[in-house]
Amino acid sequence: MGSPLAAHHLPLHTVSIGAAAFDLFLRTDLSTLHTCNGQRTIAFEVGGKQRIETVIGGCGGGAANTSVGLSRLGMHAAFCGMLSDDQWGQILRKSLEEEDVDVRLATVIENETASFSIVLLLPNGERTILNDPGVTRHLHDVTFDRAAVGKADAIYFNHIHADSCVIEDDLLSMKRAKPSMYLTWNPGGNQLKEGLRKPSNRALVACTDLLLLNKEEALAFTDTPTEKDALTALIDAGAKVVCITDGPRGATATNGKMIYHCPALDGNVVDTTGAGDAFGSAMTWALLQGFDLPMSVRAGTINAQSVVQVIGAESGLLTEDQMHSKLQCYG
Repeated sequence: MGSPLAAHHLPLHTVSIGAAAFDLFLRTDLSTLHTCNGQRTIAFEVGGKQRIETVIGGCGGGAANTSVGLSRLGMHAAFCGMLSDDQWGQILRKSLEEEDVDVRLATVIENETASFSIVLLLPNGERTILNDPGVTRHLHDVTFDRAAVGKADAIYFNHIHADSCVIEDDLLSMKRAKPSMYLTWNPGGNQLKEGLRKPSNRALVACTDLLLLNKEEALAFTDTPTEKDALTALIDAGAKVVCITDGPRGATATNGKMIYHCPALDGNVVDTTGAGDAFGSAMTWALLQGFDLPMSVRAGTINAQSVVQVIGAESGLLTEDQMHSKLQCYG
């Protein structure tokens, strides 16, 4: 196993592609939790009034979260996505800038609303998200600066709106033109539905250095019955490293030579929003730093565990010094 002392600091230039959203967290009690036809749901009486215990606003969205995560870990991080010119868009931009995230690759859309999420949060940390994609739906090849993004050392490709999938071709072209450019991909939405059956998805998997999915996503994307089958299918499709997260059951990763499982860490879970982005940004950072697979999965697990202990997707993200301190325990 690698040691954190053996890794070298690489202040690489990274670009996170995807969404930035303003999140409004509404914390309610467990009386709203119900089970219907085996499905656990949050339900409110029509015409009734539901008491809300906590209201907290915060910044989120996959690309915003991962760019902030990478910035805190010492990378030169940039955000590539859409921002609005309304009050929410201005808050998002200011938050990114305060986190030392480069926003020059962001496109500002006038007279439209920001991507906005209302997060219904339960006391046990579970949540349901109501989302309006807002200006995020405008991310496509017309607003995508291929030349600027192509200069990055590493790209983190987050969940994107269905209308944005055309930029996959741009990523393929950039990766083929610059094979040394590191690519982390976290598929979502239509990409998961179409899975490996779609030629462009399969081609992008073959160019991906780190492919991140939760268990449900992995089974859907590969159309396989088990996690092990999904790992095998994705490695066979050409991904260099695949990691499948499974909430409290931890994460399992493989590079085709070894399979490593890292259990989740104990701790109080307040809010699971952003846990996957925290995991992915830290694992990407660790692999770019030269850590081996087990230590990289641990870095992701540590960052995710820090995030779920507070409300919001970004508040608990660790700094580089904090991460190195925690990884010392695994030296």
